[in-house]
Amino acid sequence: RNYPVYLSTKNTILKAYDGRFKDIFQEIYDTEFKAQFEKAKITYEHRLIDDMVASAMKWTGGYVWACKNYDGDVQSDLVAQGYGSLGLMTSVLMTPDGRTVEAEAAHGTVTRHYRLHQQGKQTSTNSAASIYAWTGGLKHRAKLDDNARLAKFAATLEKVVVSTIESGQMTKDLAVLVGPDQSWLSTEGFLDAVDANLQKAMA
Repeated sequence: RNYPVYLSTKNTILKAYDGRFKDIFQEIYDTEFKAQFEKAKITYEHRLIDDMVASAMKWTGGYVWACKNYDGDVQSDLVAQGYGSLGLMTSVLMTPDGRTVEAEAAHGTVTRHYRLHQQGKQTSTNSAASIYAWTGGLKHRAKLDDNARLAKFAATLEKVVVSTIESGQMTKDLAVLVGPDQSWLSTEGFLDAVDANLQKAMA
């Protein structure tokens, strides 16, 4: 997609630790990627993490943000919530050879909602990221097996999730972003709506 790449650290304070990350990243960029980036007219830049966080809140996407593990864990939640919901955030890990993939919902286990469920109380948990984790696995399996039907099913399910939400059938986390008059569905209600719409799409 030719997105610019930004690495963020706090090397001004953590001179040895973050400074080392910055130096290694720069060295790898210079020796392995710089020529390719310049040919594709893609830029790389190091930024202080506080500056990068502020920029992420102002920008509208279109960049790759490279972070240390802890920073990435925290900032990805910030971006997901700032621009929608943690329930929309997926995570994909891939081995260098591209053969092995782990797709998961990046929001964790949503323990607070599970405790309410255990008490028999209604929840409105957004399952979009969990569905996308599943379709992510299915798409990779389809690619490995050259299975066009499976790839089509996974792509259709993803489109159905989006169209279901866009039609106004959504969980509470998204409804509050739309406005006080937006109705919302329970956890099961949203899944039922996705299921019904998927059946129509697959017919």
